[in-house]
Amino acid sequence: MAKENLDDISSREIVISRVVDAPRELVWKVWTEAEHVAKWWGPNGFTCTIETMDVRPGGMWKLVMHGPDGVDYPNKSRFIEVVKPERIVFSHGGAKEGGPGVHFEATWTFEALGDKTRVTGRLLFPTAAKRDFVVKEFGAIEGGKQNLERLAEYLKEINL
Repeated sequence: MAKENLDDISSREIVISRVVDAPRELVWKVWTEAEHVAKWWGPNGFTCTIETMDVRPGGMWKLVMHGPDGVDYPNKSRFIEVVKPERIVFSHGGAKEGGPGVHFEATWTFEALGDKTRVTGRLLFPTAAKRDFVVKEFGAIEGGKQNLERLAEYLKEINL
């Protein structure tokens, strides 16, 4: 790939990663089963209602994130690729209720590190401007880090 293409992708991408203290199979389970996702998904202070979560290529994932200020953020994604327990790719659309829509392709990977797992999310936007809008308007980088922190905390709490 030419250097300018790599530069273009990096300007359109958000990457977040965290090592969690749980085996990959457990991380996959709490990442792909709605009853678990609803308990940790979203930045600090948010709650989440999962309307549907059909984790298979072509399957839909509809959820509403409820902000601590009472604002709702409806989200709708379509799964493109599901490789258990390694990778999930989906096309995402969402918005602040009554606000402009946001679209990107998300690739989440789950790397086994013995009894731990590295979870990495790569969010690729159509343009650098759309990426920058999400970072500024929604605090996407910090929110993504908080989301992975909530996942790590949830994994500590559960006993499956």
